[in-house]
Amino acid sequence: MSMIQEVCPAGWFTYNCFFLQSEVMNSSLDRQKARSLATQMSLMEAAEKLISRKGIQNVSIKEIVKEAGQKNESALQYHFKNLQGLIDDIQVHRDQQTHEKRSELLAKLLSAKPTPSLRDLCRIMVMPTFFLAQADAKYRRYVISFSHELALVQDSALTRVSRYGGGGESGQRTGELLRAVLPHLNESAWRQRMDIAVRMCSISMGNHARQTNAFRGPKAELFVSNLIDALEGVLSAPVSNETTSIARSITPQSTNDGKKRSGQSV
Repeated sequence: MSMIQEVCPAGWFTYNCFFLQSEVMNSSLDRQKARSLATQMSLMEAAEKLISRKGIQNVSIKEIVKEAGQKNESALQYHFKNLQGLIDDIQVHRDQQTHEKRSELLAKLLSAKPTPSLRDLCRIMVMPTFFLAQADAKYRRYVISFSHELALVQDSALTRVSRYGGGGESGQRTGELLRAVLPHLNESAWRQRMDIAVRMCSISMGNHARQTNAFRGPKAELFVSNLIDALEGVLSAPVSNETTSIARSITPQSTNDGKKRSGQSV
């Protein structure tokens, strides 16, 4: 019996060889995963950069791959299947960033003011995007690239937002708080007003992001304050008799149901 066999238990060498091989394989997989994530991020950032300059209709897969510095022309299809898959992943990635910033701001607000006002909540709608674009030029390119897409969707802007996660828990909580401070709106009116507010916020922020020093200085502060004023006005405005009459003629049953739920007229 050798000295090694005397000192080490049976199978020690085989076990440790297997352990070392596993570690090497895991390390290799980690490196491969890191390279894959880096490639995906470079493609997403390249797409945002090109789309912010040329518009989504004028950007090709080939241009994105080249801008990302990828030698393999099929890199985008490999990671995202197609251009829409890439855009969907960009939206999910940026929505997560926005959700995290909104969560932070909402937590601070509710800690200082458990019953926030409508204006407080309108700020929560606006400021996450504003602060992220202020801090990160890449996020600003995203705002320029895709804000108009949300503003121009044919279906509900709220439905489109839900497609990419609905703003996460912070978005849902903000919606609940907004609903609570707008008791004069029934469910149908509430959804229509929110749809208008989301579109207005999106397109205003996208247009403003194209300006020089868009998120710094007194002009930036004036823009964001005016936008919050506009959102507050849209959401708080009373429902006119004209709108009530039209709504009843279009959907009499849903209007009556809304009155029963909210205790208010449309």
